[in-house]
Amino acid sequence: MQSMKINHAQKGFTLIELMIVVAIIGILAAIAIPQYQDYIARSQMNRVYGELSALKTAAEDNLMRGNAASLTDGDSLGFTSSSLLTAAGPAVSFDATTGAGSIIGTLGGDAGTAVAGSKIAISRTAQGTWSCGVELGTNTDEKFIPTGCAES
Repeated sequence: MQSMKINHAQKGFTLIELMIVVAIIGILAAIAIPQYQDYIARSQMNRVYGELSALKTAAEDNLMRGNAASLTDGDSLGFTSSSLLTAAGPAVSFDATTGAGSIIGTLGGDAGTAVAGSKIAISRTAQGTWSCGVELGTNTDEKFIPTGCAES
C-alpha cells in the first residue's frame, strides 16, 4: 500500500493578518471621515453662497426699474427652493429710496450639523457695491466661510 501524502499548504489568512488589515482600515477611516465631513460642510456653505449670489442679478434689475418696494422675499427675486436653507427661504430687504439692502439665507434643512444655523448675507450698498458676510452658527468653524466672504 502506498502511503497518502497530506498537503498542509495554507489556504487562507491567519488571524494576525486579518487583524492587521482591520487595524489599517480603521486608521485610514479615522483620518478620512473627518476630512470628508469638513469637505461636505465647506461645499454646503459655498453652494448656499452661490444660490444667494445668483439672486443679485434679479435684485439689480428690479432696483433699476424702481421696484425696490416689491423685493420682500426670495420669491420676488425668482428663488425657487434650496434643500440647504430653512423652510422660510432667504430673507430679502431693500430700501426703496437708496437701493441698499440684503439677501440673507440661514442654513438649515438638509445642511450638516457643522454649518446649520449659519447665516450668509449678500449685502448691497446705496452705491451699488455688493459684499458678503457670514454669521457663524454655534457649531460652525470659521474655516467653512466661503472665499470672498467675511465673518460678521
